Amino acid sequence: MLYPGLVSKTFQHKSIEEVLLLCQKAGLKGIEWSESAHISADDPEAAADLYQKTEAAGIHVAGYGSYFRLGTEEDPAAAFARSLCSAEALHAPYIRIWAGRKPSAEVSTDERKKLAEEARMVTEMASAKGIITALEWHRNTLTDTNISAMCLLDETDHPDLRCLWQPTCALSVEDRCAGIDLLEARGILMNLHVYYWPEQNLRRPLQEGIAYWQTYLRHVRCDEDRYALLEFVMDDSEEQFLKDAEVLQKLIQHREAGI
Repeated sequence: MLYPGLVSKTFQHKSIEEVLLLCQKAGLKGIEWSESAHISADDPEAAADLYQKTEAAGIHVAGYGSYFRLGTEEDPAAAFARSLCSAEALHAPYIRIWAGRKPSAEVSTDERKKLAEEARMVTEMASAKGIITALEWHRNTLTDTNISAMCLLDETDHPDLRCLWQPTCALSVEDRCAGIDLLEARGILMNLHVYYWPEQNLRRPLQEGIAYWQTYLRHVRCDEDRYALLEFVMDDSEEQFLKDAEVLQKLIQHREAGI
């Protein structure tokens, strides 16, 4: 089953209470709470309180969107432990990480090896807490192409390392769908980040991209529970967000009905 939700970074300047009210109004079921926007690393008390508020609103914690990047920390274990501390108190099923900060074409073999080793280490740390680690599917990282992402997963070689997915502008529609297929074949696709950018950083109403999302969702398996999380709403508009939420729910209904 696919459930509609939100990445809280979308409304980073709104309070937790405002975000929850918006999600209730839109009929959304889950939130990926974003580190630095609504919850800080190494703050288990605030994270536990956020979990209680989310559940009380009738919404589930879809995940914890950390900003931990592989290969950027002097002491990666200590840095990741701070994010993991909040993720655990939030009862997050996964913690999002980033696969470095360079395009895959610019990463040397030795650098890739070190990033994979670090990915394995932090994934093991999260796994010990019962939390999945999910790579952000993003440009200028090692998940910027399907081939690079699959190589990183192979090199890391850990069953609890999985991937989020979003329609990266640098890839063609065919490559995007192929990426979903590769993740589904491995059984490691987590949640989807849903938005419509006809070109990089150009936010448009989700309605305009509905045909694309119909195509993407045909590649997503129906027998797994996951969230489709709205992000990058045009003009950060509440009105547009509510419209996008309606479109998302129609997309999900049609997909579940096999339309």
